[in-house]
Amino acid sequence: MLVPHNYRPLRLQLACCSSVYIDRCAVDRRILISFTMNFFNSDLEKNISFVLPRYFIISGFIGIPNIKYYYVFLFLLYIVSVLGNTIVMVIICLDRNLRIPKYIAVFSLAFADLFGSSALVPKVLDIFMFDHPYVSYDDCLTFMFFSFTCLSMQPLNLVALSYDRLIAIIFPLHYHVKVTHRFMFTLIASFWLLIITAILIEVGLLTRLSFCKSVVIKSYFWDYGLMQELACNDNSLNLVISYFLSSLFLWLPLVFILSCYSYIGYVLSKVATVQERVKAFKTCTAHLSLVAIYFLPVMSTFAYTHPNARIINLSLVSTLPPMLNPVIYVLQTQEIKVSVKKLFKIKKKLKITVKTVIIK
Repeated sequence: MLVPHNYRPLRLQLACCSSVYIDRCAVDRRILISFTMNFFNSDLEKNISFVLPRYFIISGFIGIPNIKYYYVFLFLLYIVSVLGNTIVMVIICLDRNLRIPKYIAVFSLAFADLFGSSALVPKVLDIFMFDHPYVSYDDCLTFMFFSFTCLSMQPLNLVALSYDRLIAIIFPLHYHVKVTHRFMFTLIASFWLLIITAILIEVGLLTRLSFCKSVVIKSYFWDYGLMQELACNDNSLNLVISYFLSSLFLWLPLVFILSCYSYIGYVLSKVATVQERVKAFKTCTAHLSLVAIYFLPVMSTFAYTHPNARIINLSLVSTLPPMLNPVIYVLQTQEIKVSVKKLFKIKKKLKITVKTVIIK
């Protein structure tokens, strides 16, 4: 058997060690066990121990210059995201004119954006701004479930909205028959159920991995791909599930959305005039903006090779769309604009009546 060059066996047996040699014996015994485990193949090592760490260390933004300014930027994004999505949800609930099937998907998108940001950004800021990089194993899995569920729901909401636009433009006479409240509610509820089940399975599969290599995650959050790479036992099942869910919840929705708008463009080019095409696509500008904001940053992530650039881009992918989505809907959707104006008029009237009552 080969012996490490820095290993010196003790002349005395472990049981016969005096108190002076106890620490030395313990150190040499650990070295011998470690060397023996490394000497045999990985299958034997997997049978020897199953390591479940108490915590992971998140080290994504460490070493990036002037990164504190970026933390302030993330904090501002989060505040705008919370306010914007809350306003959109409140407007949809209060205004009866917005209680149409389309706004069920818009409400679901705002809900996913709000809770996805809340499950991610505050903890990320706590980790890096207040120097708390240690996140317990259970907390990692919990935060991963909630943040991944809400982030994965965003493209499925965009799928529902693209189907709504497809029927509204191509089959306007059948719109109220094909896109009903019951249909849209069932579609959105099915998407949520599918997402929750899939993410539960994906996160649950992490519990079968033994983390004996390292506990340092070189990302800004609990990155599933990087966590499974830290495992020292077989992670092939996790890889397969990860690739499958990425295709199901990211690339397949993108293909469906592009197919819908390609078909819309093809049909309009055959039967409509230029003015009618422009008018039809104006009703899609808000949705197309949301699609571009979500998918373009995701695809640009693959162009970055430097780890720091990729980490920052990934953090923007998960924080920018939830902030911009409500802004785009408030600015580009006529119905929500009208509702916002109504709310402001009601507030002004209430203030005037309160003032008159006080004066009297």
